[in-house]
Amino acid sequence: MTIRNRFLGDLPFTPDPFQTEALDAIDLGRSVLVSAPTGSGKTLVATYAVHRAVCDGGKAFYTTPLKALSNQKFGELVAGYGADRVGLLTGDTAVNPEAPVVVMTTEVLRNMLLAGSDLLAGLRTVVLDEVHYLQDPYRGAVWEEVLVLCPPEVVFVCLSATVNNAGELGAWLRSVRGPTDVVVERRRPITLRHHFAVHRREDDQTLLLPLLSEGRTDNEALRVDQAVRRATRTRVPQWRGGRGPSGPRLPFRSPRRTELIDVLDDAALLPAIVFIFSRAACDDAVRQCLRDGLHLADRSERSTIRQIAEAHVENLSDEDLHVLGFAEWLEGLEAGIAAHHAGLVPAYREAVEACFAAGHLRVVFATETLSLGINMPARTVVIERFTKFGGSGRAPLTSGEYAQLTGRAGRRGLDAEGHAVVAWSPETSIADMARVAVAAPPDLRSAFRPTYNLAVNLVRRFDRPQALEMLRRSFAQWQAAARDPDRAAPNAMGELLGRRLAVLEELGYLDGWRLTPSGTRLSRVYHASDLLVAEAMGDGVLAGAEPSVLAGVVSAFVFERRRARHVPGRGPRGATGQGAHRDRPPTRRGPRGGERRPKGAGGDRLGERRRADLGERLTTLEHLAERVRGLEEVHLVPRTRQPEGGLAGAITSWARGASFGTALEVAARDAGELAPGDFVRTVKEVADLVGQVSMVSPDRATAAAAGEALPMLVRGVVAAGGLSASANPDTARS
Repeated sequence: MTIRNRFLGDLPFTPDPFQTEALDAIDLGRSVLVSAPTGSGKTLVATYAVHRAVCDGGKAFYTTPLKALSNQKFGELVAGYGADRVGLLTGDTAVNPEAPVVVMTTEVLRNMLLAGSDLLAGLRTVVLDEVHYLQDPYRGAVWEEVLVLCPPEVVFVCLSATVNNAGELGAWLRSVRGPTDVVVERRRPITLRHHFAVHRREDDQTLLLPLLSEGRTDNEALRVDQAVRRATRTRVPQWRGGRGPSGPRLPFRSPRRTELIDVLDDAALLPAIVFIFSRAACDDAVRQCLRDGLHLADRSERSTIRQIAEAHVENLSDEDLHVLGFAEWLEGLEAGIAAHHAGLVPAYREAVEACFAAGHLRVVFATETLSLGINMPARTVVIERFTKFGGSGRAPLTSGEYAQLTGRAGRRGLDAEGHAVVAWSPETSIADMARVAVAAPPDLRSAFRPTYNLAVNLVRRFDRPQALEMLRRSFAQWQAAARDPDRAAPNAMGELLGRRLAVLEELGYLDGWRLTPSGTRLSRVYHASDLLVAEAMGDGVLAGAEPSVLAGVVSAFVFERRRARHVPGRGPRGATGQGAHRDRPPTRRGPRGGERRPKGAGGDRLGERRRADLGERLTTLEHLAERVRGLEEVHLVPRTRQPEGGLAGAITSWARGASFGTALEVAARDAGELAPGDFVRTVKEVADLVGQVSMVSPDRATAAAAGEALPMLVRGVVAAGGLSASANPDTARS
């Protein structure tokens, strides 16, 4: 029996035609790009590719864009192959890295390729899940670097959401990977019904009405639009006098959350994921449902939910659970309602996912990150508001965003149909919603730009013509030439590389086309602020720092103040039930702030000497950043992000053994309220970078201090949830 027949014989269903076509390509030893809607079964193709590689005695890497998705995929593959044959590498986690099947984040594979890791030996197949991430402005370049740098004998299985230019992407893949089949499936395996929900004032009824009819705006939807337009024309706007619009009220309003859930429940359209583009609004939605007395789980389900929740938090202390508001969070879960977003600590998020997957939750209020790969399908997806904030203010959803969100609607094998519901609001006409719902998917656009780390690694591994050829093979260069072949520079990416090389040479990282010791050090730093991190190590910013202070300084490369919310006089408060609500006297603003610290606030374990040391080092780091940014401005290079030391005190406090609640208090005092999940994620990112310092720093004492800081950071609530096995930084990165 062939490998394929054995694989198919274990399936409880017959593969769809597009899956069969992709499997044919894999059997022929060709790379394949599969572009298909969310939930259509792209993963089957990847699973077969892994299976075939292992059966042939080779090695397979399965890459994902998210650590949570990597953890989920790791669990699935362990169930299929056994724990001894599957590994996991996510930067802060290393499990069985020499296994024949290894799941990893895409960045880890890129770093392996740049470092020439021994783990690449025997690699036969790479799965690039969510390959459409290459358009991400912050991380997209990683996908292109992997595709260009990987050895030619490696076969790729690229899985993408539906995009309009799959053919163009496939043509580029052939240019860099050789024979590549493009398989496009636009049909969903489960029919999707589009609706809108609106509350009619006339009879106080919440209505669930069709958005589309035969691919066009439904007539009833058009009548709602017309009624709103008529009422709007008779209302006097504020600028014409009066304190607000006057005249007849609009005949419709947006449905309240509980009203909408009641309608969905009556129509047997639960379970539902309600997408809200705000973490705080997700948390408020759960509280609102509880206040309104909404309970959607029966007694036996409540008991099971409690067991699942307690199993996920068993490694958290009672004090941590108190800070995280466990009782309030559990109350929502036991009502069959939950929030899901990045502000939750991992243990809470994973408990929500487990309860939802088991069918015990009826409604999950989630931010859009839930639509980006985690397998949590529902019968219905609700979009609470058809606009969201972006770089240019509030704007309607694009067709790609709408498709990504609604892709979670419909559970294969459970639902005959999936349902997408948009809550009506006067800011967007229903006709506009309908146009987006039926619009073609967007084109995929490259976001590739050479980084400092890539620049020095190109110098380290190739001569100048070879390095320029590597950049010429990028999708960004391909698209530039295709869009305007007459005007496109022969190597636009090469010009960008030249500017970065000029900065590096001026700072002493290069001597012509040769790395200096500083350049070699930079080649092993993987971070968005790679050059500034290398400068800090070389300039002594971290030299002589005790481990906790070193971690606090490193946090300046990681922390983004936009994650924090400043509320004067308030303590930390995070996601649903996740925060200690207590009054505190006002305190100074940060490690170098001007306000005096109140007496008795010594629980942060910092001390005046340590705070002063932090402040001096952060000041030196700011001066270094200004020098780097000045050079970048001269050479027309996008400027490195300014370091942000607002969380340095909280990270130092945590590393010195302060409680989770105390660390959140220090964060609130210095930077603003930070959700517990954000604090945990930031500490993990700091630990990741501290691990790099321990391997790369030219000063042995600094490297040793960084090594000591790692276990001080990854403890307690930071280590709970997910796969928290401690990683050797070099193994996880190489």
